[in-house]
Amino acid sequence: MPELVVLTEQLMAPVPGGTGRYTRELVTAMAQSPPPTWTVACVTATHRDLSAADVPDVAGPRALPLPRRALTALWERGVHLWPGGDAVHAPTPLAPPAPRRGRCMVVTVHDTVPFTHPETLTRRGAAWHQAMIQRAARRANAIVVPTVAVAEDLARHAPGPATVAVVPHGVPEPFRVDIEPALAQATASRLKLPDAYVLAVGTVEPRKGLDVLIEAMAKPYGPDLPLVVVGPRGWGEVDLAALAERHRLAPGRLRVLGRISDDDLAVVLRRAAVLAVPSRAEGFGLPVLEALAVGTPVVHSDVPALVEVAGDAGVAVPRDDARTLAATLRAVLDDGPGTERRVAQGRLRAEAFTWQHAAAELWRLHTRFFAMASAR
Repeated sequence: MPELVVLTEQLMAPVPGGTGRYTRELVTAMAQSPPPTWTVACVTATHRDLSAADVPDVAGPRALPLPRRALTALWERGVHLWPGGDAVHAPTPLAPPAPRRGRCMVVTVHDTVPFTHPETLTRRGAAWHQAMIQRAARRANAIVVPTVAVAEDLARHAPGPATVAVVPHGVPEPFRVDIEPALAQATASRLKLPDAYVLAVGTVEPRKGLDVLIEAMAKPYGPDLPLVVVGPRGWGEVDLAALAERHRLAPGRLRVLGRISDDDLAVVLRRAAVLAVPSRAEGFGLPVLEALAVGTPVVHSDVPALVEVAGDAGVAVPRDDARTLAATLRAVLDDGPGTERRVAQGRLRAEAFTWQHAAAELWRLHTRFFAMASAR
């Protein structure tokens, strides 16, 4: 029986972030719909506790005989340690140098930020991602990207013979189902949510543009609402409280929830007056899609991937423009009929994005390239 091995090391990261959510959703969906005779397993580096990488109905997690840092260095230097399986899917650029003979490998590249906005990453992080993405473009059987915008950037910055397939993300289940009002109210009370608020969702790091959002919220013509921020702290020492003080955002108007579960996030998104996504660079923008699915208005930056995902259901503003962001947030809140129309469009748009579709596309790639590799 052929086996697909998914590298789930991102689930073990201190801050799994959006790529961690992608990894879990994708491997779960692929395990639910394997082609006949195929099985799915997950593999990580060596850790004392592998429970964070445990996925229902997936074999493993199995640990390779190296800790994360050593495994990363080994693959970076081109050592061909194969993680097992007949096909390997790498949900991030952390991947073997090339597929083994008779095997195939597909790598997901979430964005081209290391090439287009290297200043929003650490110097080491940008260089590592550039090298690994360029190598995958040369040696992997296929590269999966979430948007056409990323595919176009990839062709400019990391051209190669690998097939490039655009496979959008899906809407996770908690954002597709109705929530019992009593449960939603209990969650809101536990999280001490304001009655109405502007929401931002994402890892707290420089490229998310939260400094611009806080400046916008402090403008006198911006929304007279609290700002709620959801997401773990990332790199870059972005101090939201210090930013609020610098821009004179009134005390008590900033509420930082940190990392929360998807079930809690579904409640927080539904109760938000508007989702603000002021990112400087993105490859997809899953919070945009989730907000559309639950019927929350979205104001986002003009990053091409965000425009692509939101379509006409979102309102785009120029990056790094706090004045326009403030005025647009206020306008969306004040424009009842226009906002209702975009919300309805957003719900319909989100229905087309499913993890089942993403899994089917990934299986199509793996079975195609495994058959080709086996025939050689």
